[in-house]
This record gives sequence, structure tokens and C-alpha cells, in this order.
Amino acid sequence: MTAELVRGQNHPLSRTRLEIRVSAGTPIVAVAALSDENGRTHGAEWVAHPAAHTQPGLQVSRQAAADHCLAVDLDAIPEAAHRVGVLLALPADGQSPVRFGTVAAPFVAVTGLDGAEIAGYTITGLDTESAVVALELYRRQGAWKVRAVGQGYAGGLAELLTDLGLPQAQELAGVINSAVSEGPPRSVQAPPPRTAEGGRSLRAAAPALGPDQGGTTPHGVPPMPPYGGQTPGGPAQPVPQPSAYPGGAPDPSVPARPAGAGGPIDYSHPRRQGAAPPPRTEPSDAPGQSAQPAPPVAGDATGWSMDERLYNQVWGMFEDLARTTAAYRGAVDFAESRMDKELGQVLSDPRSRLGGHGDAAREAARARHAQLVTQAREAFERDLAQLTAEAEVVEPALPPAYARWDSPVWQAYRVPTEIPMALRLGDLRLPEADRIRIPMLVRLPLERGLWIDSGRTGPSGGSFADAHAPGRLAVETAVAHAARLLAVYPAGELTVHVIDPAGSGAGPLAPLVRTGVLPAPPALGAAGVADVLTRLTQRVDLVQMAVRGGAADSLPQGFDTSRHLLIVNDFPHGFDDRAVNQLRYLADEGPAFGVHLMMVADREESSAYGPLLDPLWRSLLRLTPVPDDYLADPWVGHAWTYEPSLVPAGSQVLQHVLTQVAAARTKTT
Repeated sequence: MTAELVRGQNHPLSRTRLEIRVSAGTPIVAVAALSDENGRTHGAEWVAHPAAHTQPGLQVSRQAAADHCLAVDLDAIPEAAHRVGVLLALPADGQSPVRFGTVAAPFVAVTGLDGAEIAGYTITGLDTESAVVALELYRRQGAWKVRAVGQGYAGGLAELLTDLGLPQAQELAGVINSAVSEGPPRSVQAPPPRTAEGGRSLRAAAPALGPDQGGTTPHGVPPMPPYGGQTPGGPAQPVPQPSAYPGGAPDPSVPARPAGAGGPIDYSHPRRQGAAPPPRTEPSDAPGQSAQPAPPVAGDATGWSMDERLYNQVWGMFEDLARTTAAYRGAVDFAESRMDKELGQVLSDPRSRLGGHGDAAREAARARHAQLVTQAREAFERDLAQLTAEAEVVEPALPPAYARWDSPVWQAYRVPTEIPMALRLGDLRLPEADRIRIPMLVRLPLERGLWIDSGRTGPSGGSFADAHAPGRLAVETAVAHAARLLAVYPAGELTVHVIDPAGSGAGPLAPLVRTGVLPAPPALGAAGVADVLTRLTQRVDLVQMAVRGGAADSLPQGFDTSRHLLIVNDFPHGFDDRAVNQLRYLADEGPAFGVHLMMVADREESSAYGPLLDPLWRSLLRLTPVPDDYLADPWVGHAWTYEPSLVPAGSQVLQHVLTQVAAARTKTT
């Protein structure tokens, strides 16, 4: 069973060969230092660091990384050493954040070689510190234990090493920083999720579906929270999506899906129970003083990396908001039905219809109703206050893939070296909790195409004074989504193609063209449509044959193995029957073989094709360029309002990000 440590707490270790997993959400340096029974480090040979990554019984990473895996063999530790300290520091390169108070709280886990977690510690309470002793392993009466330390140093690694009594601490800190600056920050590959027996089984729900989108989703897709499709005012449509993680057994309390759609979905979060985030209390020193909930911490969820932990925390926030809102609505409905029943009993009795007795009974029924509603609202507001506090902490800690376009994290944007776990496509909210926005995350790589609806949709059915406004806004939304995808993929790992048959999207598409992130200008006319679709369908055919034939290594030499995104504007303009069939083929087969589809279209404009295109619309994830309440979860049936993730008016962040993407791509070619 995993021990969740707090500062100063210790836990016995039953194994001597261990791994120490570090997850910080930003590149950090990991160091392991030996010390004697007095806590003194005798020399540089007692320290494993990026420039000397192995020492007796120790092995650390060679570079700064968001995630680390340190190896420790306690049997190989010299007899003179009684402690092993795990030291973390932010790189002193002038670009990375220089204070732990500006990044998400690091998480350190001690595990066995099989990945079974023994103890975990989230390092909270740091502010101006740029180096910290995360935890230490120490001998006590012939046995080894682990202690959560969390001691920070504002003077950085040099001050920390000096405090350990290390001779020439300043020189060693300089050696470490020089070694780190020679290589780019990167992350280690996280191990696969463990089964329920291993204690780290994560259960995923289904992605959002728009109206008429009840088609089967490919198996094995681990998307974000339980979003389902619903036509405004219509019933929620259960999503045919299996549990995507190992060990995700169905929950019998969740209603089963329609016949042919598979078993029920388990939407329970592995660490969150109840209607709101569970209050975490600290022991009170004063007798009789009630414990207060501890402040929320970004990344306070299960996961091997900060990316995964933040993803799961957002998922948990979604679940908490859905559950507490359902409880509030249920309580209000109960109060109203109880009042109706009591008033009905008063009216059914001829003796109480008139006179003071009947008036008193009616007033008592209304008073009980008001009391129940007030109690429900007070509980709901307490839950919302906790969720609001958590959202205020989590939002600033989100990485670019999860962050809003107005987040400061984009100002320090650098092209990543790895694909993130998920991507933010917008926000979700409920009418009773309008102040809380839950990021809508979808897993990467995309397993479904995206449909940006350019029809006249809006909060109330919607209408625009300018007939061209919906289409223009939809293209701008598509460009924002495409830019975010380009920004979170490593350089050269995503290639974008654009089909704009009539050239109607030239204005909104200008940032993609101007910065040079497109390998070719947008395709125009029927000939351009045919050329792009033919090349991409041939690519899918080739990769499909190689993969299904077990000969993926036999692809032609120099074959571009990057993923491709096709943006189609103004569909079905410029599309003949052959092009329509090719588009449907890319929507169905493309995602599994590296080609993804993003359509900007008004469904009514393609009505001439009749039901032929119904499977196409059902296979795509519908998004709107304006807030609309067309999304529903099949879990409790809420109608969620979706808000697209758009670049603030007048902001240059899109230009800044795309320019860096184009420059990084030029360096790799």
C-alpha cells in the first residue's frame, strides 16, 4: 500500500533496490548525495549528478528533465554513508523559471523495480527557493527508511551543497549547471499504467459528441472526462466508448449503453470521492482548535508525470463539478416534489381547503421547501468554493498544451521535445456554476477528426448580422486549434495541409501562411482538392498495408513518418463524389495511420448528399466557434456549455508561437 507522506514523516523500506521517480512539470536537475550520520557530505565522489551520473549505489539523469527516474541500490552504498539525499534544483540558464513558487509542486515517489509505489511526497510550501532536498533515505538500527524533507534553499544548488558540508560546493554547483546547459531538457518515458492490483489503474471516459454523433469510437482511445452528445433540448446520447486503461472494470451503478455499443462505462476517478474535492486537513497544534482544509495543490492527483497528474486532476474537477451539481439539482427537485405532495394533500382534504388550518399547512409546506433549498444551496456553495480555489491554483500551473491562450506560459514557449498527453480544445461550464471553467482536454494523438461547425449556432440558436461572420469565425477557431496542435508537437512531427477551394478563408488562414508552417499554400479549386486528397489517401493506404502486413520497417527510404493534419474549409464546395469518398476514408482510417482531419463546414450546405454523409458527421467531434450548450455527459446527463479556446483580440501570441514552430522546423530539415 502506498504511503502518502507529509513533511517530516518517515516510512520503512522493505526493499534495497529502488527507483525514485520525480515529476515536476518543468525541467529540473536531479542530484543524489550521500552523507554520514551527521548529515555531512565528504566530497564530490559522494554526489551523483549530470556530469557524474553514477556513483556507488546511485544513478541519476544526465540532463534537466520534467520527469526523472533515479536508481538506488542500498546494498551498494558505502558503509560510511548513512543517508541518501534526493536534491532537486531549477536550471540556472536564465530562461527556465528560477523559483519553485512559480511552478507546479514537484512530486517524488519511491518505487520498487517493478514500479510498485512504496511512498510518495508532494513538495508544497516552496516560494523563492530554487533548490530543495526532496527526501532522504537513511539507516536506522540496521534498516532503511525514507523521510519527506522538503527543505528549500533560495541560494540554489550551491547553497544546498554548502549546507551539506561539501568542500568546494560552489565549484561543484558550477560543474552541474554547465553539464545541464550542454544538453536540451527532456523527459524520460513514463512506465505504462499498472493494473488495479498495482494501485495505479486509471479509468477514462468518453470524448464529447455533438448532435447526431453516436457512432462507435475506436477502441483503446483514452480520452478526457465523460462528454457525450446532445442536441439542444434533446436527450443525452450515451457514448460507445470502452474503458481505455487496463483494470478499468465497468461500474454496475452506471447505466448500460444501448445494444451493440458495448458494456457500461466506469467514470469513477481513482483518487476523488464524494461531491467535491476531499478536504485535506493538517494536524492542529492548539487544543480544541478545529482543523482547516489545506490549500489545494496543482498536480495533486495520481500519475507518473506532472502531465498525467494535471490531466487526472482536471478530470477529477470535471467529475466533482458534475456530481455536486447533480446533487444540488436532485435536492431542489426533491424539495419541490415534497412541497407539491404536501400541498396536494391539503387540497384533497375538504376540511383544510378553507380557513386558517389550510393556510397554515400551505405556509408550513412552503417553509419546509425554502429550508431544504437553502440547505442544498449552502452545501453546493461550499463545494463550489473548494472547486474554485482548486481551479485558481491549477490553471496557472497548466503547461502550454492545457493552458488558455492568455496564459503567461505561452510567453516563455519553446518547441517541445515530446508529445504531451492531451490537448485543450476549450472550456466547459454549467449554468449553476458559471464562474468555474473546466478545461476540455482530449488525448493525443487525436483518434477522431474535428468538425468546426460554421452554421449559425449560438447560445440561443444564434444569428449573425453578417452572413459571412459564422464561416470566418469558424476558420479562426480552426486556425487556433491547428496552431495549438503545431505548438505541442516536436519540430517536424506534425505537417499541416489546407484545402480552401474558393479561397474564402484566406484572411483567417494568413497566420499559417505568413509564418511558413505550411509546406504548401492552401489548395484551391477542384484540382487542388483532388491533388491533396489523393496524396493523403495514398499515404494512408501505404502505411496501412505496411502495418497490417507486419512490415512497418519496409516503408520507402526517406518516408515522412510525421503525422499529418488536413484542414478542409468550405466543404462541400469543390468536392465531387470521388473527393467525398476520399474524405470519408480519411476520416475513418486516417487517425490510426497518422492522418487527422479538421473540417470547417455547415452541415446544411451538404444536405444535397442526403444520408450519405451522416457517418462522416457522426465520426467527427463537433466544436462550435461560439459558446453553446450542445454537449452532454452520459454519466449524469448534464448539458454542458462549451466555450472554444480562442486567441484574445489583439494578442500576438499566435504569431509568436507559429514563428518559433517554423524556426524549429527549419533547423530540423
